[in-house]
Amino acid sequence: MHPPTLWNWEPGQRVILSSLKSPEACAWVEEPYASPDGESLAMLASLAEGGFTALVNGEQWENTFDKAWFPRFSPDGRLTAIVQQDGMWTLAVDGEAWEESFDFLWGTQFSAEGDVIAACIQSGGEYGLCLDGTPWETLFENANQPVLSTDGLASAAVVQVASLKPADLDDFAKGVFSVAVDGQAWDTSFMNVWTPTFDAQAKRVAAQVRTTLYDYSIAVDGKKWAGDYSCVWEPRFNPASGTVVAPVRVAGAWGLAQDDQIIWEPRFIQCWQQVFSQDGKNIAAIVAPQYGQFTVAVNGKPWSVTMPVVTDLAIGRQGETVAALGNNDNRDWRVMVEGKLWDGTWDMAWQPVISPVGGHVAVKVEKAGRQTLVIDGRVYPREFTKVWEPTFSPDGTKLLIRALDKDAFLRIVAEVGRA
Repeated sequence: MHPPTLWNWEPGQRVILSSLKSPEACAWVEEPYASPDGESLAMLASLAEGGFTALVNGEQWENTFDKAWFPRFSPDGRLTAIVQQDGMWTLAVDGEAWEESFDFLWGTQFSAEGDVIAACIQSGGEYGLCLDGTPWETLFENANQPVLSTDGLASAAVVQVASLKPADLDDFAKGVFSVAVDGQAWDTSFMNVWTPTFDAQAKRVAAQVRTTLYDYSIAVDGKKWAGDYSCVWEPRFNPASGTVVAPVRVAGAWGLAQDDQIIWEPRFIQCWQQVFSQDGKNIAAIVAPQYGQFTVAVNGKPWSVTMPVVTDLAIGRQGETVAALGNNDNRDWRVMVEGKLWDGTWDMAWQPVISPVGGHVAVKVEKAGRQTLVIDGRVYPREFTKVWEPTFSPDGTKLLIRALDKDAFLRIVAEVGRA
């Protein structure tokens, strides 16, 4: 599939698939998945004669499998599914299974361009990652929280580097967890490790670590920050400078630390899920200035509007627009943009999408079982059975809408100013 710059952005509607009705050869089909460019709709299918396959725009894969689940399109448009054959699991890509198979496989991930596909594996009681059908050379007794770099050139996971006997608290306290990058574990280990993350060049990895029952910090490439904190959250690299920024808790309050130096004074009840603009000059994070009242802070300054829950923070490429969702105990979802609440409440809403240029915001929403979009605060004038998350054109002037209208799969390109 071509990148978004080469997608068909001509305004209008096309019917990609007129009906979701199962072919006679199928006993039943599962829920549909739309390709990123909106040109394909896929469903896993159970065959009447036995076995599983996939339907893409109503056409069946040539190959069948004993079992199939977790269908996902890669960003470059390839359809993947986790499949079982002869008791072993692997990944099928556009109907072709990887040559290597495993005792189990799960958690499909993709590089940003979709050219690299990764999954978690278990083989012979050991765990690791597999990239494009090639497993790590070294597997581990335990591997979890896997991550694939944006370019797909590197992968990492939290791993257990030493065995533990049941209830062996002494060895646990000494630290048996580390991070493995491309199957090679750090030389250092910790009591606990969480959320490894890559820098923009896929050369460095940072993670949360726990060194004692009460002390937490950040480790970068296996080296712990000098400072210890009563708690930390997921670190993230500044995409421009390469510095590491993480929420830290000091004397009962939360702020942000950069390379172990405080940059947002700890004054929040909570502070987490920080995001950067592409140039690294702007940082936004979800914060709680008061107990039970959440909002967004941009460069340390919180918005005045608060909600009981704030989630799904997003920032524009240059930091020109910041958006998030708020709700009241998973009820009455609202959209928050630049410190203001859009009109309207929803039964459910999904993460805001910000245009590459222009600062436009689109949000998938649902009310009374029907779904639609809200674009720059205006509700799109149609409702659908299902809508997938929208995509802006590279110039930010058009919006791709992938939707089910009853049984028909539609591809709609709307002009942003008229949507």
